[in-house]
Amino acid sequence: MKVTILQTDIEWGNPQENIRRAECLMAEAPDSDLYVLPEMWATGFATDPHGIAELEAESVALRWMRQTAHDRQCAFSGSLAILTGDTYRNRHYFIDGRSRTEACYDKHHLFSYGHEDRYYKPGDSHTIVDYMGFRFLLLTCYDLRFPVWSRYADNLQFDAIICVANWPESRQNAFQILTRARAIENQAYLIACNRVGDDQYCHYRGQSAVVSPIGKTLAACPPNRPATATFILDMERLQHIRQKFQVLQERDRP
Repeated sequence: MKVTILQTDIEWGNPQENIRRAECLMAEAPDSDLYVLPEMWATGFATDPHGIAELEAESVALRWMRQTAHDRQCAFSGSLAILTGDTYRNRHYFIDGRSRTEACYDKHHLFSYGHEDRYYKPGDSHTIVDYMGFRFLLLTCYDLRFPVWSRYADNLQFDAIICVANWPESRQNAFQILTRARAIENQAYLIACNRVGDDQYCHYRGQSAVVSPIGKTLAACPPNRPATATFILDMERLQHIRQKFQVLQERDRP
């Protein structure tokens, strides 16, 4: 399966412009099976969503994800600031254009340091998506810091983790360490898509990457500019690693 990370520079509160920027990057890898966008890729990381979040039923960004996935016969993963009823969600969507199905994950660990928890409601369950023979666990940004939440378990089995993020340069070292830690401890691929550019609060360095089940960087975007990174996930290689070094068989069980 060919996966492409779209490391975008997000213009604040402008879904149409951010769609255009995503399409420009997609042109660099037009035949991928899965495209991964950052957290809140259509608006920027809006901890206060008033006037920024879209109604889910009317979302321009979500409609574009669905239509483009269908037209290209591919899948998209990325999160949006969404209003459902009277509740705001940081909702990570996985749109499968081949089967015309979709799944979503509401960010569980809201970023209280930035007051995300004041306005958004956290999710209380995991989401694993089956796509082209791979099982993907969906995570969003701050979730990356919590290993228990993302731990491979009897009731939570997956082959790859997709983590979409707005992770600032000031904590870039943690981002790079944690992506590798989550990959290693779960013997899984980890696809980490971070944004670049600036908003009113932070500078974002990007450095998005695909990490191997043993923590090696398989593909990476250069820092501080919009870019893509593409890698072909290999199920046989993953199974070989898990069979040869059976860490998951010796995991702690409650």
